[in-house]
Amino acid sequence: MGRESTQKSNYEILAFITTDKEKVLGGKPLSLLAKDNRDAEALTVDIAKAMKADVVQM
Repeated sequence: MGRESTQKSNYEILAFITTDKEKVLGGKPLSLLAKDNRDAEALTVDIAKAMKADVVQM
């Protein structure tokens, strides 16, 4: 067992994208309001590439 087994994963929300104006919140994660689902998908891909991060849909 190497060092990898003792390291904890550190996950955090870097950004969230929504099409509902009521769900845009302030705080640490970047929040983006998309005009429709197609725009949200494009923003998701661009943000994931820029931040070199994984994407999770909730």
